[in-house]
Amino acid sequence: MRSTPKVFVCFCLLLVHQWVLAATTTGSLPITASVISNCVLGTIASVAFGNYDPTSGTANNNQGSIAVNCTNGTTYNIGLDPGTFPGATVTTRQMTGTPPGTPLSYSLFRNAGRTLNWGQTIGTDTLALTGNGTAQTSIVYGQIPALQAVTNGSYADTVTITVTF
Repeated sequence: MRSTPKVFVCFCLLLVHQWVLAATTTGSLPITASVISNCVLGTIASVAFGNYDPTSGTANNNQGSIAVNCTNGTTYNIGLDPGTFPGATVTTRQMTGTPPGTPLSYSLFRNAGRTLNWGQTIGTDTLALTGNGTAQTSIVYGQIPALQAVTNGSYADTVTITVTF
């Protein structure tokens, strides 16, 4: 029994010796990321004018919408081209009819009062916004001017949306 305390003391000394000899060091692990500016078109609702009466003295107004989701803080512009009708401009767009004949003129605006034309020249007639990381919906206000001499039938056009960021 006398050797038990010696063994115990030796064992404890070994443990203390290991602990005294242990060392540590520290360092830094760099963590980085780059958040990019990006924009994605979301839901697009067409400007569907419905029935147009060319003998009425009242313009036909309706609206559509464009949803854009941009990285938070990203500035962007939404532009709309003249459409597909040859010779159309961003101030006087034109729909092609079926049967073919005289085109049906219309305009697109950035405001409900229909005074701010919506075109494709940044700084002049596009819609400038700043992204917030969620889909932002912009209203497209359309108008067919009254009293156009057009043939009855269906009319359509396609306008290209360009988001510049």
